Amino acid sequence: MKTVYVVLDNVRSAHNVGAIFRTADGAGVAKIFLVGVTPQPIDRFGRRVEEIAKTSLGATESVAWEYCTDVAACIEKLRVLGAEIVAVEQDLRSVVYTAHQPAGDVAYIFGNEIDGVSQEFIAAANAVVEIPLLGIKESLNVATTAGIILFNHRAQGTGMEETV
Repeated sequence: MKTVYVVLDNVRSAHNVGAIFRTADGAGVAKIFLVGVTPQPIDRFGRRVEEIAKTSLGATESVAWEYCTDVAACIEKLRVLGAEIVAVEQDLRSVVYTAHQPAGDVAYIFGNEIDGVSQEFIAAANAVVEIPLLGIKESLNVATTAGIILFNHRAQGTGMEETV
């Protein structure tokens, strides 16, 4: 079975982080990498971060996670794992998310609520995908985006088996 990872690249909102943990649990994600300023479920004093706990509904206990201080360290970890790096961002290289089908293990990179995925991750990515929008807004909330991408991946039959 193919392994799916999620990377949160400087996502600032603890509520978004918790929501993504909950979605990742439902979609069968193996691990979430938290990069840079992304809040961790446990703070530096060993205390549970309530905003993450509340929105994750316990998914921080069922989905493995790891903190990376910077993008370069995370990229190295993903390469060691053999994961295809897929940035989810509007970019000249991007293709519609439904057109991309990873061949093996994959790591989806989701970016900061304002600035998006960092250029360092985009440059390292094997592929860049985006969700085309029809309205006047140029982007979706990062947690909503993660849900669309992860459940599309599952629907494509790329290794995330249904357990129902």
